[in-house]
Amino acid sequence: MNHIISPLDMSVDELEKLLDLANDIERDPAKYAHVCEGKRLASLFYEPSTRTRLSFEAAMMNLGGKVLGFSEAGSSSAMKGESVSDTIRVVSCYADIAAIRHPKEGAALVASMASKIPVINAGDGGHQHPTQTLTDLLTIRSLKGRLDHLTIGLCGDLKFGRTVHSLIEALVRYENITFILISPEELRIPSYIRNGILQKENIFYREVVRLEDALPELDLLYMTRVQKERFFNEDDYVRMKDFYILDANKMKLAGPDMLVLHPLPRVNEISVEIDNDPRAVYFKQAQYGVYVRMALIMTLLDIHL
Repeated sequence: MNHIISPLDMSVDELEKLLDLANDIERDPAKYAHVCEGKRLASLFYEPSTRTRLSFEAAMMNLGGKVLGFSEAGSSSAMKGESVSDTIRVVSCYADIAAIRHPKEGAALVASMASKIPVINAGDGGHQHPTQTLTDLLTIRSLKGRLDHLTIGLCGDLKFGRTVHSLIEALVRYENITFILISPEELRIPSYIRNGILQKENIFYREVVRLEDALPELDLLYMTRVQKERFFNEDDYVRMKDFYILDANKMKLAGPDMLVLHPLPRVNEISVEIDNDPRAVYFKQAQYGVYVRMALIMTLLDIHL
């Protein structure tokens, strides 16, 4: 395993090993504090990001490594017209591993084909976001104790939400998973996911418009924001952005063990009044993101304790 471009680049067995390593890092971070001394992570972010970029950088520093890179396309040679392929060829001379986020779908794959070092896709357009998926899987497994026999509600922007697409692709490999897809008509799951994955794999799913109709039967609710940057039309965005707001009243409809996840950033789709509800685990999820990226960096660099 040299690169991670899609969550499916890892088999279920490889994934289990990665999540076990992440849980061990969570239990005893000091044990891993120097394993990447002398190693460098190139952080190549052509698109704005807070959590993903900083959690990659925190992960490498927690392992004793160093970080170099850029946080927006405007501060890179992309402004001069340099291709992603040329950039990664040059960066391969300076770093041991690279994390790349890019607005164009397929950019990370292009980079991996030209790279001499492992490449991690940190999000490419509306396509894939594998390290968010690994974060989600670690969060679910750590807090629920399993990745099978779950009913999962996915709510909000299911059309453009790359986190949702990647999570569905990863979870259909586990037994007895049911999806309830909660979205307005305009933001329903794309047909390549509906036909090419859910129907093809005979996964039970249903599509609803009202969040209230789904809440009582869920083990997990995965909320997403309506992404302004994916809309061509401001009026459409304004009409959609407040379609779902999870508040204390709606949470009364949910079971005592239902967990609320969100890839963050949130805008207003989760009311701050539920931040202290023990079922709200989205900030814990952000912490799990650091552990899983630490485990991934170690795995791709073939570092074992």
